[in-house]
Amino acid sequence: MTIGLETRLREVLDKKSVEKLGEELDLDTIGDLLGHYPFRYIGQGERPDLGRLAIGEEVTVFAEVRAAVARKYQPKRPGKKARRAERLEVVIADEDGRTLTLVYFNQPWLKEHLTAGKQGLFVGKVGQFNGRLQLNSPQHFLVDEWNVTSGLLPVYPGTAELPSWKIMKAVHTVLGLVPGLADPLPREIRSRLGLLGYGEALRRIHRPETHEVLGAAKKRLKWQEALVLQTVLVRRKAESLAEAATPYPAGGAILDAFDARLPFDLTAGQRRVGAEIAAEIAQPHPMHRLLQGDVGSGKTLVALRAMLQVVAHGGQAALLAPTEVLAAQHHRSIAEMLGDLANGGQLGAPPEATQVVLLTGSATAAQRRPVLDAVRTGAAGIVIGTHALLYDGVDFADLGLAVVDEQHRFGVEQRDALRAKAQRPPHTLVMTATPIPRTVAMTVYGDLETSRLTELPAGRTPIATHVVPYTDQRWMQRTWARLREEVAAGRQAYVVCPRVGDDQKNDDDLGGADGDKRPPLAVTDVIEQLRGGPLQGLRLGLLHGRLDADEKDRVMRAYAAGEIDVLVATTVIEVGVNVPNATAMVVLDAERFGISQLHQLRGRVGRGAHPGLCLLVSEAAEGSSSRERLDAVASTTDGFALAELDLEQRREGDVLGAAQSGVKSHVKLLSLLKDADIIEEARAEAAALIGADPDLRGEPAFAALVDDLAADRGEFLEKG
Repeated sequence: MTIGLETRLREVLDKKSVEKLGEELDLDTIGDLLGHYPFRYIGQGERPDLGRLAIGEEVTVFAEVRAAVARKYQPKRPGKKARRAERLEVVIADEDGRTLTLVYFNQPWLKEHLTAGKQGLFVGKVGQFNGRLQLNSPQHFLVDEWNVTSGLLPVYPGTAELPSWKIMKAVHTVLGLVPGLADPLPREIRSRLGLLGYGEALRRIHRPETHEVLGAAKKRLKWQEALVLQTVLVRRKAESLAEAATPYPAGGAILDAFDARLPFDLTAGQRRVGAEIAAEIAQPHPMHRLLQGDVGSGKTLVALRAMLQVVAHGGQAALLAPTEVLAAQHHRSIAEMLGDLANGGQLGAPPEATQVVLLTGSATAAQRRPVLDAVRTGAAGIVIGTHALLYDGVDFADLGLAVVDEQHRFGVEQRDALRAKAQRPPHTLVMTATPIPRTVAMTVYGDLETSRLTELPAGRTPIATHVVPYTDQRWMQRTWARLREEVAAGRQAYVVCPRVGDDQKNDDDLGGADGDKRPPLAVTDVIEQLRGGPLQGLRLGLLHGRLDADEKDRVMRAYAAGEIDVLVATTVIEVGVNVPNATAMVVLDAERFGISQLHQLRGRVGRGAHPGLCLLVSEAAEGSSSRERLDAVASTTDGFALAELDLEQRREGDVLGAAQSGVKSHVKLLSLLKDADIIEEARAEAAALIGADPDLRGEPAFAALVDDLAADRGEFLEKG
């Protein structure tokens, strides 16, 4: 039997190990197992200090057995006479002589196994008994069982049922079965960059003798991840240039009429990006562009002008939004901006006018019927909606432009379904209000052209942000007083909570905490406490994701009309909600939100003529990582700077996002933050490869890796 990376583990390992590896870690082949890399290594000078273990901590320690003593004891069993039992106490020590006790119950054979002088890994939770720290029945793996006496010991991501040492044994077994592996990287690139061979890199990452050896292995494997991913992106970009799309010339009657009515000048950035988009939509191949702009930079206006360019020449534009609240907000704001240009088909409307329609999942059959007719006949030039746009029965006359707002919230299948509504591949504009670090854009959105809006439109005011200690009654009283002052001045405010709420109430008030870890504050609790407390007498509104669509729309309309003073909400208001009269926001339990999320939330205030104020209420202690994160948000309104900081603090998989799970499964070592140089070099190498050999026929092994990633999760890189 020929054994390779594609060989199933069941053909080379015992049944029990195979079952555990499959159930716990979803590992099925030798390649899967060898791709499950250690997350750290234990070596000389790096072994845990047994004097610094914390009670309750899950630890993996490397130490030497000093003694093992078996003790008989009488278990306490009420009402029963129990048989005497045996407890084995094993004392282990680190290199500095600090000791820790391991306790095993009724396992007498371990005394012959854990003898003095043996070294090994011991995995368990730190407990305490009679004032001494101990590990109760820890998993263990002795070095002599692995047949390695030198080098770094790998520690693998595992589970309670499948600890690191069991994974280590399985890896050791399969490494011996694949002594020679074909190298998929192009030989010329590998040689020029001085990279290890693939098989050698795999062996060295699992059994490195030194940090230098480990570094060389990681560099080789990172390069493979980067080059495969960038080649997929470069090839996808090249293929899109070969597709045929309907060209829509720049300008046009409805766009010209709209521009003539604008009561303000476009920013330089809006003019520049608008020209880029207009030129691409006029081409006979589909535009694929990412428009990223900080909070309030005017992305919607840029997108609307692109939609009007398409409508002016007989096409339709669809705007896909992630929530009904945001879809309804887009519908209202676009209709208001267009005025009678949105009254297509009505008496007295300008001849160039079109219809702007809204379609959401909660619409009744009676509400949907005229909308679907307008979409099918082409009377509706601009169609705004949620995932309801993707349903069967929503048929476009001529979909020419798909605008996807907050693209990362949509799965691959949803984006593909929208593209499938068009007779020819539509032009695609992906908008995101979350600034994206350059390496992330290059890795996740590398098949899209990128445009950035970095300046705020005229009239936008700065937002002051402050961190408020939740446990300080005076600060909290002043917080609520500030909201009352804004309302008294004729303005409005938000209060944001991390949770909707349920039947389980808690006794927390809004001025402090009792020191116990409590559940996150919920809007349903907070609004009642505010009504009867610090905001008594004000008009409060409630908004969260569990409300039905009609109620959400009613609340947002009332708030926009000034009929609600303070809107108590969850993060359903995070993106796109635009109420210029809202000037203040209080974010409760702010430490429970991420940097980008806080930046998006505060962007809901200061959107009019008055300065914005955002108060981040938190229990996070001074000097803690959570407090440092909040202080960073308070210190700057530069979303791109905050995005870089966010990347530093988050796991790579979180950054790549659930919709990019195909990427996550192939990018295991590459760090978007630390490996920017590799990513950039790989991009250039990929462009050269595809330029010389578009189908990669000269590199079949490498082409197989590229095809595998491109196919993972049904072409996850199809962003249109």
